[in-house]
Amino acid sequence: MNGSPISVTRPVDLALARVRQILFRPFDPGKWFVIGFCAWLAYLGQGGGGFNFRLPGGGHQNIGNLRDAFEQARQFVLNNLYWIAPLAGAAFLFVLAVWVLFTWLHSRGEFMFLHCVALNRAEVEVPWKKFAREGNSLFWFRLALGLVSMVVVSPPLILCGLKFFRMAIDDTWTVFGVLIAIGWFLAMLLAAFLFALVRKLTADFVVPVMFRRRMRCWEGWADIWGLLTAHLGQFIVYLLFQIVLSIVIGFIVVAAVLVTCCIAGCLLALPYLGTVLLLPVLVFKRGYSIHYLAQYGPDYDVFAPGEPPVATVPAPSPRPV
Repeated sequence: MNGSPISVTRPVDLALARVRQILFRPFDPGKWFVIGFCAWLAYLGQGGGGFNFRLPGGGHQNIGNLRDAFEQARQFVLNNLYWIAPLAGAAFLFVLAVWVLFTWLHSRGEFMFLHCVALNRAEVEVPWKKFAREGNSLFWFRLALGLVSMVVVSPPLILCGLKFFRMAIDDTWTVFGVLIAIGWFLAMLLAAFLFALVRKLTADFVVPVMFRRRMRCWEGWADIWGLLTAHLGQFIVYLLFQIVLSIVIGFIVVAAVLVTCCIAGCLLALPYLGTVLLLPVLVFKRGYSIHYLAQYGPDYDVFAPGEPPVATVPAPSPRPV
């Protein structure tokens, strides 16, 4: 490890300096679009989405309507199972194939985007070929992680939903039944949080280690696991500070959308173009994690050999944060 104490604030200045160096010194639209393409692949399929639904209110009449609707839907499915089952199976296989494809492209894109940010190069073909083995190794890890997460997270979610649904259908709401459903829901949240944490650590630390040492994903995880256990408190502070950064970035993006009368929001929703517009944010996030990791020594420094630190940032005080 480097002699200076580990800090979560020092990499902010370094990451901002890297954003300026890569994207604005000089400003080159062609470079933006090339790096933006790599960032688009790196974040492919990682965008959020949501849905809302509202249970009808109004007492026993609505409970009866819910029972009737459920019975009609059940009869419809049973009477048309000959075509619903193949259609549902085909839809499931299509969604699964798209998820596998996106996971593969996302895994390869992670190394392409890291290559661009770490080495200040707008290249597509070079990192695509150079890190093919590492990208494929990351793909298989993420594929296995995704399948395991579905197996672990789905049962408590389904049991929670079935419990609430059965109580709603039978109009048998009890404190014990609600507590059981909430318990399943909390179990699902805990499992989802743990898998999200693994994905976060993989993207922020394992990928840079794989990039730096040209190793497979399980080897990178073995290395990072040793670092995590040796400096657990510092990594917890890192994760907490990431929440703060996410809130600040969210406010900035929302403010930009509001100031432009939602024009920016419409543009950000467009595939690829939205990534290009968000490129300073994405370069900052990628730069922050690798600058933080570089504090643990040259083995964790992904920057080009001989390249000076990005920055004109003043030397930090010895006070740890």
